[in-house]
Amino acid sequence: MRVQSLSPTLDRVQWDRLFEDLEGQLTAEWEAERAVLDAESERLRIAKLALRTRLRRLEQDSALIGLRLADGDRRSVRIRAVGMDWIAAQTADSSGALIVPMVSITSIETAHGALLATLEDALLPADELRERMTLGFLMRDLARRRTPLHVALRDGERVHGTIDRAGADHLDLAIHDSGQARRAEAVRAFRLVPFAAIMSARVDGTVI
Repeated sequence: MRVQSLSPTLDRVQWDRLFEDLEGQLTAEWEAERAVLDAESERLRIAKLALRTRLRRLEQDSALIGLRLADGDRRSVRIRAVGMDWIAAQTADSSGALIVPMVSITSIETAHGALLATLEDALLPADELRERMTLGFLMRDLARRRTPLHVALRDGERVHGTIDRAGADHLDLAIHDSGQARRAEAVRAFRLVPFAAIMSARVDGTVI
């Protein structure tokens, strides 16, 4: 029995289609595998992302955020500085600085685009010195400058005074009325205040 062969042209077209189909399938598989690897790599990168890094991005972008604190206080602010364990923010109604320990922050609300921008793998300016600035370091500097401040405590009390000195985990606060200098006759009381008891502190007319 004689087998009729296909024409060379038709034979070549069929083989070309076969290989095009195989190449298409292989390309699709490669792209799918690369997408899986990229997604896993992105998940691992985000898993290592610290809150401080995202706060620094909000600072860099000067994004308006809704800052919510553990005592229920809510403020619309822009972050102006990020220390090791604190932030300094500027409120819309004040030229001063609101100092907030990071442990006092319960959440941060902002535009979706600004939130997504904090996830980007962008190069931020080096701030090795500020990374070592703890809340204690900041409070000791305010004590050195004799800067009066309003302090909100975790039990809901609000006091005003000047830091006389700051230790490793607490400060000595001389309480006096707002607008008065820290003079002996103006001081009504002295307090030892643990850093852990501070919800926030507001410094009027001073940029941190």
